[in-house]
Order: sequence, then structure tokens, then C-alpha cells
Amino acid sequence: MFGNIGWGEFMVLLVAALVILGPERLPGAVSWVTKTMRQVRDYASGASQQLKDELGPEFDDLRKPLADLNELRGMSPRAVITKHLLDGDDSILTGNFDGKPAVNGSTPAEKPLMPESKPLAAGERPPVDPDAT
Repeated sequence: MFGNIGWGEFMVLLVAALVILGPERLPGAVSWVTKTMRQVRDYASGASQQLKDELGPEFDDLRKPLADLNELRGMSPRAVITKHLLDGDDSILTGNFDGKPAVNGSTPAEKPLMPESKPLAAGERPPVDPDAT
């Protein structure tokens, strides 16, 4: 319930509640909050159970896309693209089209994606691509 609140924040809230409500009203406020939280949790579980009862087997069909979305949250963008758009074939991302394993990560050793270029000599002008300008 307090998954995102650390001990320091919890102590600050407790001290603030003690100052605002006072020591005589604090126990009643705590019991009211716990009773209300328990009632909200019971309403939520009752609504979920009622939905399961009314939908029957279709409830699982409704839950599957939500489970898929939760699975995507933890994946990197590249993994999502590979899994869902490319059906697990990441050759377009790695440049490995012949099915041989890649060397040193993303590109195969025998077919680099871009040829290596040597630095220009002093006074040498770079090549110009008229279609790119």
C-alpha cells in the first residue's frame, strides 16, 4: 500500500498528522483511514468478482491485452519493435540478413553496414552528393 513512500516520508506524515490532529484525535483518524481503506478494497474486489461472474470466459480474453501491455512496459523499444512489428526477426535492425551469427554485437564481420572511410588529407575536399543537397 505504501510502496512508493519511504520511512523518512512516512515519519514526516506521521509528525504532521500528530501536529494537525493532536494526540487525542490521532487514534480515531487512523482507525477511520484503515476502515475506509479496507472498505474500498472490499468494493474493488467485489466489483472484480462480479465482472468475472458476468463475463465468464470472456473475462480472460479481456485480461490478455492488459497483460501484454504490462509485459511491454519492461521491454526496451528495440525489443518491442523486434517482437511485435518484425515477428522476432531482428535482421533489419542488425544487418544480419544471411542468418549467420553476428560478431561483436550488431553487424556481421563479413558484411559491414557502412564501409570504413579514411580521414581526408589536408586540403582535400569532401565528396559531395548532389542528390542529398
